[in-house]
Amino acid sequence: MLYKDFIQKDFEHMSDDDSIILLGDSLDLMKSMTPGSIDLIFADEPYNIGKDFGNNQDIWESKNDYILWNKLWISEAMRILKENGTMYLMTSTQFMPYIDVFIQENYHVLSRIVWSYDSSGVQSKKMYGSLYEPILMVTKTEKSKIIFNGQDILVEARTGAKRGLIDYRKNPPAPYNTTKVPGNVWEFPRVRFKMNEYEDHPTQKPEALLERIIKASSNKGDIVLDPFGGSFSTASVAKRLGRKAISIDLNPDYYKIGLRRLGITSIYNGENLEKVKKRKTKNKSKKNRGDTEVSSPTKRELM
Repeated sequence: MLYKDFIQKDFEHMSDDDSIILLGDSLDLMKSMTPGSIDLIFADEPYNIGKDFGNNQDIWESKNDYILWNKLWISEAMRILKENGTMYLMTSTQFMPYIDVFIQENYHVLSRIVWSYDSSGVQSKKMYGSLYEPILMVTKTEKSKIIFNGQDILVEARTGAKRGLIDYRKNPPAPYNTTKVPGNVWEFPRVRFKMNEYEDHPTQKPEALLERIIKASSNKGDIVLDPFGGSFSTASVAKRLGRKAISIDLNPDYYKIGLRRLGITSIYNGENLEKVKKRKTKNKSKKNRGDTEVSSPTKRELM
């Protein structure tokens, strides 16, 4: 991939024929990107719940500051998305309603997806535990003619087909289909320490989830952007599936994960980039579940 075809200013980056990995502030980078150049965006943004990302913390001074920042980066992301492109956006359950309303007012929410996952075994005894995260599927307008490769993401149909029932709505009547396009509740396990895909990152998303999104909403050769690269699973899966990947992160340690996972280089500033598995024992759990504002240090920089 040619860097200059997508980004108009010079930021620290490395690339190969299929991917570009960038170190920097996502909002600044997106402002310098070519309008209408991206086919698919997957954005697993900071959740504003106090996760420790090493060199910065996932928390803003107020709820309003966080929502304003969302409006800024979402507007830039939609500017660089193609007219018929798709964006998938993830954030915390308590802030998603504000973002949902903003997108409804300015763009189009095509689907509201729930990623449901298993419990870690440690649950609150005073309230219902949180066992899901919301995902918005977003287009520029209601009339956007998006890519949706339903046949590439079929799952087992567990109702009529398993029971051998006949669907009399068909003419002539026939057995129920054995497969179907998934609904909007997705069950994927969270990434665990013993999994091969595990990286040293506090909010890593499973490759299976990303594979479904990338297969459904892009074709081979399309450009997939992840503005909050993190563990760089999006870029890794996109490359494996024959797409072109652009991923950004502010943290140099995560930037190095991206360089290694994408096979761009095995040495960075004289350091051998080797995978070292560490348990995420120091990561903070969710602490801001309601609508109340949380006092905090100075607003963290964009991931």
